[in-house]
Order: sequence, then structure tokens, then C-alpha cells
Amino acid sequence: MTDHTPVSEDSRPVARPRKRSARQIADRLALDAIYEIAKTFAGAPDPMAVVPQIFNVLSSFLDLRHGVLAVLAEPDGKDKRVNPYRIAATSFRRDPDAPPSDVLPDAVARIVFRSSVPFVAFDLEEEFGPEAVPPRLRDSGQTLIAVPLRDPERSHFVLGVLAAYRSHDHKRAGYSDADVRVLTMVASLLEQALAFRARVARDRERALEDTRRMLQSMTDQRGISQPPVTIDGIIGDSPAISEVVAQVKRVAGTKTPVLLRGESGTGKELFARAVHSQSPRAKGPFIRVNCAALSETLLESELFGHEKGAFTGANALKKGRFELADSGTLFLDEIGEISPTFQTKLLRVLQEGEFERVGGTRTLKVDVRIVAATNRDLEEAVARGEFRADLYFRICVVPIVLPPLRQRKSDIKPLAQLFLDRFNKSNGTNVKFASDAFDQICRCKFPGNVRELENCVNRAAALSDGEIVLANELACSQGACLSAELFRLQEGASPIGGLASGRTITPSVRAPASPPPAYSAPPMAPPPQAAPPMSTPPMAPPVAAPAPEHMVQPAAAAPYEHHPHPEPEEVHQVRRKTSNITRDELIRALESAGWVQAKAARLLGMTPRQIAYALQKFEIELRRI
Repeated sequence: MTDHTPVSEDSRPVARPRKRSARQIADRLALDAIYEIAKTFAGAPDPMAVVPQIFNVLSSFLDLRHGVLAVLAEPDGKDKRVNPYRIAATSFRRDPDAPPSDVLPDAVARIVFRSSVPFVAFDLEEEFGPEAVPPRLRDSGQTLIAVPLRDPERSHFVLGVLAAYRSHDHKRAGYSDADVRVLTMVASLLEQALAFRARVARDRERALEDTRRMLQSMTDQRGISQPPVTIDGIIGDSPAISEVVAQVKRVAGTKTPVLLRGESGTGKELFARAVHSQSPRAKGPFIRVNCAALSETLLESELFGHEKGAFTGANALKKGRFELADSGTLFLDEIGEISPTFQTKLLRVLQEGEFERVGGTRTLKVDVRIVAATNRDLEEAVARGEFRADLYFRICVVPIVLPPLRQRKSDIKPLAQLFLDRFNKSNGTNVKFASDAFDQICRCKFPGNVRELENCVNRAAALSDGEIVLANELACSQGACLSAELFRLQEGASPIGGLASGRTITPSVRAPASPPPAYSAPPMAPPPQAAPPMSTPPMAPPVAAPAPEHMVQPAAAAPYEHHPHPEPEEVHQVRRKTSNITRDELIRALESAGWVQAKAARLLGMTPRQIAYALQKFEIELRRI
């Protein structure tokens, strides 16, 4: 046998180059394609913009043609598909108005979106019918390979579908496993590129936000502030009122119902007029109705109107406020005070914009923007069944909470000067406030808010002996300010308006005319567990003890005895003020009650909240027994 192995000049055999198999060549081409795609994505500022180039690479290296990228789209009401999608990129030109099914069958897209796994249709026409094959590919058999494009942060969520076609005439037809792997790798590269772009965008936005904050901080340090957003007629530049004004400006241009919430005297009608004046309905009528000032029958007639002869005294047809406010704004003040029966009648016109006059049968339709106002806690009223939940959700679309005056201290002085100027103009005077008078006014709490401030300024100006009002001439300096006493009794919560306080002041029962016996402090009592057992029979009345001057103690109850079920007479005790109790007296009562605040409150004729406030005032640490 003759050896034909080639020999080199130095008599060493030369290695013959191996002939690569078709599979090796395909794997090498796939690797080269992935390399080129990765480079393209790495250098692209917008990964979605280079997807057509990626499809060209797949076509050139692997003959995967007619590439399509479909991504989820926002529903627009016209598209009735469960997962509406749009075609984001293709390897060929297409009509933008053409339906997505022209390049990607809906059935295949639904399968991938729902299953979140790759899908291969070896014969698209046989599996899904001739209409599923895109028009440009109907001349020959086609295999469709589709893989999901997932959200990198939520891998179970499918963002889109990456698909390509391979003709049955190609020599690699039927080797779809390799095609699935390649398209899956391409989809992963695209996912990472999109995630990186999103992170860059977030970092950029964070950097811009930090820069804005730094510039704002430097501007504030230099004393340069941006002019606040203002509305004619609304005085003040405090942050609280500026935020409300900004909300009014944003919501005024819409038809959305507005609910103004806040304590009494915060200027709800003024802000309602601001909503109207800043809206496109500014040239239309602004009609105001005080729902609390009218009975249910009169309120129905005022809002809906009545026909002639509808009831006794209805001598002529009368248009209601809804008709008068057509193409304008209707302000329903104190809407929380309407009866449950009328709430049902009001709900229909708010929902449909239709109503009938009292005594009439003709349905009238109006276009009215509703602005309502209340100082009640409507959520609590809904929970108690006093206010209809459906009406609440109808009027409380955009709630705007008006801040009380005590939360906008910087606005008190300009408001006081405005009211003083109005007083001088109205009365022909030239009264001025001294600087110490302004300082005194700015320190007040004003539970009645802006309305109380106006009354305070008018009272001081009217009672002033000269043209200059001094601080000692103000009612609060003379102990004649009842509002300050109201505020103190409520322990810091305004007594005006249920929205802020949630409570009302109830007058206490006055003590009898005959003076009670003088109070003598009892000796320090041991803790309840160390006290000897009571020798008095259960039904025997206990011995009465001296009562303090500020409370009426029933004769049938010992002051420091524990009664699990107090007698009805104990309810009629006169409530004490927190300021009338001493530290030692409070400690004695707590020790006698076993440091139970509710028991000590009954012994002293106070409320548990007053006891808690007194503990905080005297810095007494509550003992646990």
C-alpha cells in the first residue's frame, strides 16, 4: 500500500484542513450573528430604533426573513382584542395603517402573550389556515418562529413577541430548535438593552431632580423666591394657601365636580367663585345655594323650580337654581346638611343632568358644573348611614381641603390689613394698627378662621379711642375674647367645624346656688391592693366625703370608692377645667383610683382626655399596677 500523505521538505507530515460539517457552519454563522447583534445593541442609544438592523443581520447570516416585533399597546376603545398589540418594527416596509395581522397572525400572538413560551408553527397555512399567512408570503410554505419578549424586572410579564419566518424551500427548514435558540438570545439582548436604557433614564431623571433641588436650595438661601401662584381676591402667600390655589387652577379648566372641605370661616365660597372664574364657564352664571338654610320642601323648589299651581302660593312658574346655572356653576354650600330623602332626588340630577320642576312632568336637561362645600366629616356621616355613599362619590371627585388660619400664620397680617382698609373705606375713618397690635393678632389661634379675624379687626377699629389701635386695646389682651376660651376648652382643636374637631361643645350643668363644703385634701392613701377590705355591707350606703369647690359630689358616693357601675346621679357632675387642678390633687386621685385614668376622671369630675392632658402638662409618668 502506498502512503499518499504529503510530506514537507523536512520529512514531517503536513496536517490536512478538516472539512466542516453543515451543522458546524450553521453554529458558526449563528454565533457571528449574535456577536453582530450584541455590538449593535451596545452602541445604540435607542434599542427599538435598531431592531430593523437586527432583522437584516438575521436574514443575512441565518436566512430568517420577514422579521417582526410586536409589543403591547394601550387599549383605545376601538380594539376589542384581549391583548391589543402594535407592530413596533419590521425588516421590510409596510403601511402603518395596515392591521397587525398582515405581518403576524393574531392567533400566534395570543398564544405567545398568554403562554409566555416560544412557539413554532412548522406549516403556518396548515395549522392556522390560509388567511393566517401574511399576503407577501402566500406563494410558498412558511415556518413561523415566535419567542416572547419579557419584562426584565417582572419575568412573567410578556412585553412583546419577536418573530421571523423561514421558507420550506430553505435547506435548514425543519431545524427550528436552533432558530428558537437564536431568537431567544436576540430577545434577551433586546430585553437587557431596554432595561439598561430604562435605568439610564431613571438615573438621568434623578440627577435632574437633584440639580433642581440644589438650585432651589441655593435660590432660597439667597432670598430669591419664585412668585407664588395667585388668584384675584385670594390673599396670602403661605405654602398652605399656595398649594390650594395651585389645585384650584389645575382643576378649574375641567368639568369635574369639586368638593371644598374645611372649617367654618375658611372662605369656601371665595374659593368656589375662584373655581368658576378660572374655568371656561367664567362668562356663565355663578349660582349659590345654602342647603342648610332651607327646609327640604323649600330646597327642592329652589333647586328644581316649580310650575304654576304646584302648591298653595305658587302663583307663577319659577325657574330653579339648576336652570339658572345652565352653562355655568352651581355652588351647593353646606351640602352635608341636606336630608336623606332629598339626597336621593339630588343624586339623579347630578348623574344624568335631568330633572322635573315641582308639579311638572316635562324633563329638563341642563349643563351645570357642581362645586359643593361642607365642614362636616362626610366619611363619618356615610359610615353612620346619614349620608348616601353614592352621592358622596358623585360630589367628592376632586376634594380640596382649605387650611385653617392657624396653619397659615404668615397670611394673618396681610388679611388683617385688608379688613382694616375695608373698614376705613366703609366708615370714612383712618384707623391704623400699631406694630405690637399686629404682633398680638398674629399670635392668636382664630378658631373661627378668616371670618373671626375680620370680626376682630372690625371690633378693634370700632372701639378704638384714637386712630392708632394698640395691642392692649384688643379683646384678647383684655380677657374678652370668647374664641380663645373656646379654643382652650377644646385643647387645641377648633370648635368650629366638624371636619377639624369632630366634636361640639356641650354646656355643663351648673352647680346649685348653695355653696358646697370646703375641700380638705385627704391624707395620702395607700395603693388599692394594700387597702383593708370594706366592712360596709354591700347594700349599705357609703359614707359621704367632702367635695371640692369646683364639683358637685353626690351624697351617695364616696369620692375614692370604686363603683363598677356608677349610679345615674354621677352623670350630672359638673365638669372641671384642666387649669383648676393641681399636681398634688391629681396624684392623690390617681393613687386612690389605682392609676386608672377613667376612675380618676370620675373622682375629679373630669373627662379621661382632660386627665391625659393634665398628665402631660405636669409631666407625670403613669404607673402600671
